[in-house]
Amino acid sequence: MTLISAAARDALEGFLAHQSAIKGAAENTVTAYCGDITEFLAFMTLHSGQTQGLGALARIGTPDMRAWMARTRSGGVGPRSLARKLSAVKAFYKWLAVREGFEPTAVLSTRAPKFTKKLPRPISEESARDVLDIAPLQSDKPWVGLRDTAVLTLLWGCGLRISEALSLQGRDAPLPQVVRITGKGGKERIVPVIDAARSAVDAYVTACPYDLPDDGPLFRAIRGGALTPRPIQKVMSNARMQLGLPSSATPHAMRHSFATHLLNAGGDLRAIQELLGHASLSTTQAYTAVDTVRLMDVYAKAHPKA
Repeated sequence: MTLISAAARDALEGFLAHQSAIKGAAENTVTAYCGDITEFLAFMTLHSGQTQGLGALARIGTPDMRAWMARTRSGGVGPRSLARKLSAVKAFYKWLAVREGFEPTAVLSTRAPKFTKKLPRPISEESARDVLDIAPLQSDKPWVGLRDTAVLTLLWGCGLRISEALSLQGRDAPLPQVVRITGKGGKERIVPVIDAARSAVDAYVTACPYDLPDDGPLFRAIRGGALTPRPIQKVMSNARMQLGLPSSATPHAMRHSFATHLLNAGGDLRAIQELLGHASLSTTQAYTAVDTVRLMDVYAKAHPKA
């Protein structure tokens, strides 16, 4: 049995093209949508015993959605991942309903499973400094150590995602006092660059054995190609073990630390949202929960009545 009809596959391709071209969705997001919706369509074919054309998809009801969610959960998918898959299916149905002219209420009214949102897990200021101190020692090639330090400094000092740091081009060096960063969904933001980050990048550029043309990647791998996240993750892993840091001390934790340390120092939440490139303030507000946890810990340890 063909699990996905030609019409459904064409519709999915149209939806993915719309998300990419019109909505500006990142490549990873489009790939995740494709996988999640394909799984959904395949399940509905097996569930009903026949290939689901567009007419059949328009008739999917609440029992069908419950069956899909139950089967997905029984397959070992956690509530957070199931909520993500349901979100992808709903986005597809919103688009498909407009195009085909049917009522998608049964799908759109399906409730996502409840789950506890994970709080960001930053590291302390002292630990972040220790990571930057030890990063240059992880390679026997001095220029590689300088490169790794520069990338990690951009994560902690400027709040960049690792993908954003690695997207910098040769033309961006030497770094100015502010840089224009294109983040998730093609959203642009202006990010101030601290002196320590500019100095770290300058030191790397001076030591790098490869030419860094304007239209080429700023950060290079050992053999001269574009640097990928993996070497930075390995450096962070080594530093984590040497410093006795928890497993949550990843490159992305350096970005979390940027936000938390700014908030602890009195930074404005809205300004931090802009610096991080969060589309929603609610995403940034997770850091206030981290700060509250820290304050309650201090209260419990210090207050005589705690």
